Amino acid sequence: MKINERAPVIASGEIEVAADANIIWEIMSTIDLWPEWNADVSSASLQGDLAPGSKFTWKEGQMTITSTISQADRPHNLAWTGTTLGIKAIHVWRLEKRGEKVMIKTEESWEGLLPRLLRGPMQRMLSKSIDSGLRYLKVEAERRTTLLRSSRKN
Repeated sequence: MKINERAPVIASGEIEVAADANIIWEIMSTIDLWPEWNADVSSASLQGDLAPGSKFTWKEGQMTITSTISQADRPHNLAWTGTTLGIKAIHVWRLEKRGEKVMIKTEESWEGLLPRLLRGPMQRMLSKSIDSGLRYLKVEAERRTTLLRSSRKN
């Protein structure tokens, strides 16, 4: 799955995380628990299993987004499409093992009337969301990794 590279609003980011890909995947793919680690998400609910075609609804800021899983390849790729306020979004996550660490790469595109009319503000909004989401995910994955290691020592 790829984002729409011709969309008026596109953002991407990456971050290196000192955690196992399976831990990161568990955090990313347990959609109902997103609000527990991502302060930008106030609610999230997956209907059914994490599989292509499954829908989930979530709220970030003032936007309630209805999304559909398009790819779920554990623990490598997770992608979905979503709509809110006439915005059509495509979001893709990729996990790449780098020795003892994992590089998380994510990108998203927005198309529709609002992204065309309000390109600058919407670009800033999406870039901020991508960056903060990556930071929150890194903190949670490394926290869980530390807890797992300390429990193994005891």
